[in-house]
Amino acid sequence: MKGFPDARPERWLGALALIVISLISLGNVITRYLTGGSFSFTEEFSVFLLVVLTFAGASVALRRDRHIRIGFLERALPERWRGALILFQALCGLIVLGLITWYGGKLAWQEYQWESLSPGLGLPQWWYLVWLPILSAAMLWRLVQQTRDRLKGKLTSDA
Repeated sequence: MKGFPDARPERWLGALALIVISLISLGNVITRYLTGGSFSFTEEFSVFLLVVLTFAGASVALRRDRHIRIGFLERALPERWRGALILFQALCGLIVLGLITWYGGKLAWQEYQWESLSPGLGLPQWWYLVWLPILSAAMLWRLVQQTRDRLKGKLTSDA
């Protein structure tokens, strides 16, 4: 889209996740209709890909300043206080996303060390978990970009 800040890697990852979810779900429905059975991997992969899709979409929304925010106070404050409020909002977001990134990375590393396997397919559990710190770190970066743009006045709270 023209005029919007970009988050191309996250958009591609989200689109790919959605396509794969659609294809494996369709394949599972057709297989179940024709044979009465279903693929064993579809639920495990669908849940994993839905998490990837959620975090990728949240990162894109952050970059485009589309997350829900109550802008009443921000619009009511004088210009000199507005920057402080934007920085406070960013600090809160950085803390939350930093904790998700840290503990998500720690969990993925532990699962790698313990060689845990997924319950459905027996794949290494860290394959699924490693995306949590990666995508939350992407969200951290997008939050920094968004905050910079908001402080420069490129993004304003309209509603």
